[in-house]
Order: sequence, then C-alpha cells, then structure tokens
Amino acid sequence: MISYFAVFAAAVVVTAATTPLVRRVVERAGAIYQPNDRTVHRVPLPTLGGIAMYLGLVAALIVSQFLPFFDAINGPASHIRATLLTCTLMLGLGIVDDTLGMTALTKFVAQVFIAGLLVLLGVRFNYFYLPFMGTFVLGDLGVIVTILWAVAVPNAVNLVDGLDGLAAGMVAIAATAFFIYVVRSGGTFGLPSDAAMLAAITCGICLGFLPWNFHPAKIFMGDAGSMLLGMLLAITTILGIGNNITPPGRNDIVQLAGAIAVPILVLLIPFLDVVLAIIRRTRRGVGIGHADKEHLHHHLMDIGHGHRQAVLLMYLWSGLVSGASLAVGLIHGWLPVALILLGAGVLFLATALPRLARRRATNGAHTSGGRNGNSSDTKPGKVSRR
Repeated sequence: MISYFAVFAAAVVVTAATTPLVRRVVERAGAIYQPNDRTVHRVPLPTLGGIAMYLGLVAALIVSQFLPFFDAINGPASHIRATLLTCTLMLGLGIVDDTLGMTALTKFVAQVFIAGLLVLLGVRFNYFYLPFMGTFVLGDLGVIVTILWAVAVPNAVNLVDGLDGLAAGMVAIAATAFFIYVVRSGGTFGLPSDAAMLAAITCGICLGFLPWNFHPAKIFMGDAGSMLLGMLLAITTILGIGNNITPPGRNDIVQLAGAIAVPILVLLIPFLDVVLAIIRRTRRGVGIGHADKEHLHHHLMDIGHGHRQAVLLMYLWSGLVSGASLAVGLIHGWLPVALILLGAGVLFLATALPRLARRRATNGAHTSGGRNGNSSDTKPGKVSRR
C-alpha cells in the first residue's frame, strides 16, 4: 500500500504544481475556450489542462520505476509502456481537437486506431466470466470488445465534462472504487497489480487537477484531459478484469456476478449520459456527435440546482453507484446492495424532486402572470441572458 500511495502522491503533487504553469503557457499560446450557446460558462478560460494531468501521469510512472514493489509490472514488455504510448496519442488527439478542431468522424477513426494499437501492444480482453457458465476465452472476439471499450469510455468521460470539476471528480470516484476492488479481490492482494497502480495514478491526477478546475474553474481540461482520463480508465478496467482467468471463488450469485458488474457500475452514470444522448439525437434526426445542452448535469441545473450543487450531486450519485459496485464485487449477500440502492433512491428523491416541484410551481406562476398581463417577464425589452 505504501508503493501505491507513493505513485498516487506523485500524481497529485505534480499535476497540482504544473497546472498553473500549463495555464500560463496556454494563455500565451491563445488556446482559450470561448463560451457559446451550448455552454454554461460566460467567461473565456484557458483549456488544455489535460497536459498537466499527463505530466502527473508520467511523473507517477517514473516514480514507480524506483519502487521495487512494481518491478514485476515494469518490465520491457509490460502493459505500462503500452499505456503510456496510447495515452500520449490520445492526449495528442485531444490537443488537436481543442486547438484546431476536427469532425466527429475523424476523431472517431483516430480513436479506433489508437484502440487498435492498444490491442497490438498486448492490452486486451482475453477472458470473460459468466455466472454458472465458467470462464470463456474470447479469442478474436476480445479484439472487438477491447476496441469498443477503449473508444466508448473516453467518449463517455468527454460527454460528462460539461461543468467545472465534474469529469475529474467522477473519474476520481470511479478509479478509487476500482482500485479497492482490484486490491481486495482474489489473488492480487499483496501482489503488484498494474490495474491497481493505474487506478491510483488516475485518481491522483484528478485530485491534483480539481483545485484548479472546481467551480469557478481557472482552467478546463479540454478534450485532451477528458480523453486521457477515459483512456486510463479503459485500460485500467481491461487489465483488472479482462486478463483474470480465475473465476470468483464464492458461491453467492452476487459475488459471482461481481467481475462483470464492477467495471460497468463504476462507469454507469457516464455511460447512461451517452446512451441518453444517442437516443435523443437519433430521435431528432441529427448526428450523434451534435452538441446540445441536455446532458444530465444540464437537467440538474434546469430544475434549480446551482453549478456547484449539480456537480456535488453528480459526485454523490457516482459514489453511491460505485459503492454498489463494490458491494456486488466484494460483499456477501444481497442486503448491502439493496441498502445502497435504496439509499441512492432516497437521496435522489430528496435532492431532485423538491427542486423540480419548485421549478414547476415557479413556471406555473410565470405563465399565470403572463396570461393576466402582470408578469414582469412580459415587459418590453426584458431579455434573459442566462
């Protein structure tokens, strides 16, 4: 645990220390994110904060080279080198998109290429466990599953990066949950794990960046940061789940399903946002890459939550879902899972519905006032810019 903490601390310190330096360089280079009708921000801010995250990643990986505990996973043919190369390419892709822009199709093709390179370098889903059916060797199917996963996760993280600190905080929560799962499950306890190390580093670079990115943000991570974080999460889950040939040892059906449920649940909210966006845009007949202001965090603000409140609420939901995933993967019995899900439902009702009711009441009052000619919103020349 000391070794894991060392790489985590290196990631936090280097990311936090280099973010203001990156901010100055970005401002001088003119890489400024201009607000538009699809954003909730009204002040131009520097982007490319993902570069500082990348520096934190590199620093943590360098620190790991000096820790004997990680010798077994830092060899010449290690997955860590594949991780560094593909994350570097994903960062570069994000920088190009942030500064020059590119079409959704071009970015997708580039992401598929990077995911394919990841497979060629040996990081892929090799096995898949189904309850009561045993462990299956995926073979060539593992290539397709890996590429889909390595493309889907970065895009999911990119979509939730719509409010200050939202993506960094949610990824930190997911990485923490997955770190606990990998370290505590099966034979990895006490042994070096590349998945656990990458989860610790991912959490570290997120926490190091958050002081500069939480509302009111001083810098955005940009596509460079969101796709870097998404790639790290994708690789972490592949290494932690897809290369484990040993099935869960307990007879409890919840435990047996844990190896499948954990990587899905810790990323449930970002994936839910992706699915809803695809359905919404398909119904409207626009491309799935068409941007809008109807993501989950936008709806939270629409029903009355402030910027920070919406972010913290998404943190809360992400933490509850990640807690449920740990219960599924590590705890015996249905009761803990049921209690966590019940708590999530109660907290959702307690936080969302009262705001929604007040918002509807307010809208109803405005509508009534407008019909009677008494609403101040009907005065000539009054236009809301929010």
